[in-house]
Amino acid sequence: MHHVHLDNWSRGASPLHARDPRAKILVLVVFLIVLATTPANAVLALGIDATLLVSGILIAGLPLANLLLRAMVVLPFSLTFGLISWLAGDRLRALALVEKTYLSAAAVLLIVGTTSLPALLSGLERMGAPRMLMLVAQFIYRYLFVISEQAQHMRLAAASRQGDPRFHRKGRFRAAAGALAVLFARSYYRADGIHRAMLARAFTGRFQLLNSLRFRFADGVFLLAAATFLILVRVQ
Repeated sequence: MHHVHLDNWSRGASPLHARDPRAKILVLVVFLIVLATTPANAVLALGIDATLLVSGILIAGLPLANLLLRAMVVLPFSLTFGLISWLAGDRLRALALVEKTYLSAAAVLLIVGTTSLPALLSGLERMGAPRMLMLVAQFIYRYLFVISEQAQHMRLAAASRQGDPRFHRKGRFRAAAGALAVLFARSYYRADGIHRAMLARAFTGRFQLLNSLRFRFADGVFLLAAATFLILVRVQ
């Protein structure tokens, strides 16, 4: 099974990785609120926010170019609304909309890339998020790997049975529907086996972390310093 990049990034050992998920979530919320309420003509404030975000990525030791490239996934949506504002004559607002959306996506990737999903969801649960919702999110995340693994096995099996690349290209679309049905059927039976194994190991409806969350003094300092700086940038 191939782990996604964010899952690999979250296993780092930087100062940002070591912070409590709740502190990072609150900083992210403050950053998004400050960014959303920043006027479109506040070029300096937006530049400081972008610089702070890049600094966080470098401190965390994450690949800067890779993360910024992945944040571009939101651009097709923001560019659509930005184009509407541009055609309406509000060019400054259009540019700010695209920039804010992109910075927001990069900030979310930074937090997810420095926090494992179980720890992140556990932090959200400790902050009052519904436990059932967090449990469903964890199951979706984990079973995506099951589907991915089954899809890779089917792709390798299909490639080994279709030596002629031309035949593979011609039959690819005709076999897509059948392959999709087989994929979900195999994934269902695999997931059912995993569920039975979890019950046999006394799964109680909650994923336990190897290290319990503890909000330390350093986490409080990080939260206070980051939130204060962001608010001062906004009110300047």
